[in-house]
Amino acid sequence: MGKTSDFAVIPALDLKDGVVVHARGGNRAEYRPIESPFGAAEQPIPVARGLLAVTGSPILYIADLDAIAGTGDHFELVRGIGDALPGTALWIDAGFSDVSSCAFWLPLGATLVIGSESLAGVDSWLEIHTALGENVVLSLDFDAQGRRGPVRLFDDPQLWPERVIAMSLAKVGTGMGPDLGRLEDVVAAAEGRAVYAAGGVRDARDLSAIAKLGARGALLGTSLHTGAVSQNEIAALLREWRP
Repeated sequence: MGKTSDFAVIPALDLKDGVVVHARGGNRAEYRPIESPFGAAEQPIPVARGLLAVTGSPILYIADLDAIAGTGDHFELVRGIGDALPGTALWIDAGFSDVSSCAFWLPLGATLVIGSESLAGVDSWLEIHTALGENVVLSLDFDAQGRRGPVRLFDDPQLWPERVIAMSLAKVGTGMGPDLGRLEDVVAAAEGRAVYAAGGVRDARDLSAIAKLGARGALLGTSLHTGAVSQNEIAALLREWRP
């Protein structure tokens, strides 16, 4: 891939039981409150500000793990984060399974991330995409066993929207490195759609490898909290990729 001016390093904020948690390996029941230099787990707004400052990102990805699990939601907390961060585009993953579940979150004016793992079938996805158009991002979810969600959704890129996440759930928060082979396959199938990598980013070299495969960005959390990816490194890489 050539240099790009619009590669995005997008910070991820995972919420569970009212606090920011450390997402690790896709086993959400085991997620524990985050330890971060940006703020206490009980203070998601300072943590979000810190993540955005390090990355320089105009986008913040928020996973509402209670909503994904069907045990509640963080709607008001997410609203407060949005109000505190004017000008930041929120990407919200809240276990959306149909148009009705999406409608609940629409008042926030956010982009909704539709996880394949939450969809009962392709028809549910088509109804959502028809209703919301390109105000959605499709997350193609993979775990250690492979694809999670309707098989046809993975096999037919013509069903994909303009923005797609290749989500390696088993690698999230593990420091195992991204699944570059899978990412390469998704980028090739996407036929020019914007593909974002998620899961396993360890350091700036991983970000560079993701960019070279033609992805338009990467989601990361753990490596920001640990300092494994720094503000200076991100700024240097973005300068390098700028034409």
